Amino acid sequence: MDGDISAPIRRVLTALGSDDAVEVLAEQTGGSDLTSFLLEVMRRRAGRSTPSDLMRQYRRDRFVEPGAVDARALHRMTATMIDSIPSSFKFVELAPVIPLGSHSVLAPVHQDKVVSGTRNLEVAADPTVALAIVAAHARGDASAPTVHLAAVQRILRAQPFGTQGQPHFSVMALLSAGRDAGHLAFEAAAIGDHLRALVAAIAAVTGEPVEIRLTDLRADDRPTITDAAHAALAPLRHVTVADDPGREAGRGYYRDLCFKVIVRPGPDEVEIGDGGFTDWTAQLLENRKERLLTSGLGLDRLVTVASEPA
Repeated sequence: MDGDISAPIRRVLTALGSDDAVEVLAEQTGGSDLTSFLLEVMRRRAGRSTPSDLMRQYRRDRFVEPGAVDARALHRMTATMIDSIPSSFKFVELAPVIPLGSHSVLAPVHQDKVVSGTRNLEVAADPTVALAIVAAHARGDASAPTVHLAAVQRILRAQPFGTQGQPHFSVMALLSAGRDAGHLAFEAAAIGDHLRALVAAIAAVTGEPVEIRLTDLRADDRPTITDAAHAALAPLRHVTVADDPGREAGRGYYRDLCFKVIVRPGPDEVEIGDGGFTDWTAQLLENRKERLLTSGLGLDRLVTVASEPA
């Protein structure tokens, strides 16, 4: 076990005088008791903080710095894009936190990439995960109708992004959750709905060309969902569709099919969005017949693209 413990954790264990404190707190302590314990720790630490401490943390903590994009441009663009999404998608105002473990259990995303809280919660790091939980609750059972949801959320991710961006940014997410209707009927309809909505939202704020790159993840020889994707976008002259069988990212995360949304394809291209089918609602409802498609667009990056000359 010693090899799995980092130096900071080892120092805390030494201060506590217990080598098994992590195991006791994680495995042998009730959830409400642990929450109360951690809240007391945070209360005492906050009680020692001074205004100078707050300024020191603000200057060094990348999680609390303001966004780099122009806020007015971001909100104007968001409103325009929301208006362009078909009314069949119900927009939801998501909470900034979700149950602890949501991202690692469903996605899966390593817990180190998520900002965990002290009330058995974690900060939202992907709006599609939160929407999947909302959709599973709404569907409830197999007889419920297909659910189409959308949300815009400012999310926070703990992994370093380097020069690629800040740890918090805004995402517009779409979700369709339903039941297997046979012959890939749900999948074919959902992929068309999402791709048309995404490219319409982008077209509403920028005249840049868009490319959708599709990766078929299925191993059988049945008619592919990519056929439906190609057909859905065929009438749109400013959109190109390309098959991307060599994509490695997303395998094991998505199932059946995944895609990327590229703005200004070519030497200066920008990856602006991503999506695909997952089994999250199947897990949440314990029903293998449940089907789910999620997709999202990075709004901060799209603001930058829309404001730059081609």
